[in-house]
Amino acid sequence: MKLIPKESIFSARNFRDYIFIVVGAFILAVGFVYFISPHRIVPGGVYGIAIVVHYLTQGVFPFWPEGIPIGLFGLVLNIPLTYAGIKILGPKFGIKTIAGFVLSSVFMDGITMLREVGDAPLVDDVLLSCVFGGVLIGFGLGLIFKSRATSGGSDIIAMIIAKYTNRQLGQLMIYVDSAIVLIGLAAFQDWKIPLYSWLVIYITGKAIDATIEGSGYNKALFIISKEHDKIKEKILFDLERGGTYFNGKGMFTNEEKQIIYTVVSRREVAILEQYIHSIDPEAFITVMDTSEILGEGFQSLKHKIEP
Repeated sequence: MKLIPKESIFSARNFRDYIFIVVGAFILAVGFVYFISPHRIVPGGVYGIAIVVHYLTQGVFPFWPEGIPIGLFGLVLNIPLTYAGIKILGPKFGIKTIAGFVLSSVFMDGITMLREVGDAPLVDDVLLSCVFGGVLIGFGLGLIFKSRATSGGSDIIAMIIAKYTNRQLGQLMIYVDSAIVLIGLAAFQDWKIPLYSWLVIYITGKAIDATIEGSGYNKALFIISKEHDKIKEKILFDLERGGTYFNGKGMFTNEEKQIIYTVVSRREVAILEQYIHSIDPEAFITVMDTSEILGEGFQSLKHKIEP
C-alpha cells in the first residue's frame, strides 16, 4: 500500500505547498529569533533543546562566542531524527518535511546574523513576547502543516514511542515537549522559564488550529420541535440552507420525534433561535461549534483537496 500519493513535481498544488513551507518557516524563525530565544524560553521541540544548548555554550567555542547557533543545532538534531523516523515508521515525511526544518534552521541563523545584537529581544516584556512568539510560531507551523509536511523533531520521537507503546500520540507529544521544558528548568534554574514555556506551547497549539481550520467558524444545530415543518421552511427558503432529518424517540415519553440537523453562520443562529422561540418556546436546540465544514454551500471538498 502506498503511503504517499504520487503527484507531479510541477503541479499547482505542489507549488503552493512549497510557498507555504517557505513562508511558514520564515514566520516561525521570526517568532523564535525576536520573541522566544532572547528570553531563554524553551517551548519544547528540537529548537527548545537548541535554545538550551545555545546559552550553555556561550564562550565555550572561539568561533561561536555567542554559543552554538540555534538553527544549526536544531538542524543537527532533526537530520538523525528524520532518518530514524523513515527507518522505523516508513516514508511518511518526504522531502517537504526535510525542506521545512532545513529552511527553518537557515532562516533562524540568517535572521540572527543580520541583527545588530542577535540575542536581543524585540520587547522586554516576557509575557508579551510569549504571546506574539507563540502566535507567530503557531502560524508558521500551521502553514507548514497545510502543505502536508510535519515539523519533525519531537513529533517524530512521539510517533516512534507511540508505535511501541500504543499510547495516544497527542499525549506523548505533550510528554515529550514537557520533558524538554524541564530540561530548560534544570539548565537555567529559573521556575519562570517552564511556566512561560508551557504558555507558549498552549498559544502555539491554538494558533496552529486557527491557521489550519480558519477563523470563520459556523455553528451546527440539532433541533427537536413539534413545529419542525415550519422550521424546515425557514431554513430552506429564508436562510437558504440545507439540513437533514433524523428519526428519534423521546426517552421519557417514547414519543416519535423529527430531529433537524443543519449548519448555519453565527448570525443565522440568532435569527433561527428567535424564529423557533416565536413558534415553539418548548423546542430543544443544541448549538455546537464547528471548525471546518466541507460540502455544498460551504467550502468545496474538491477545491480543498485537488490543485
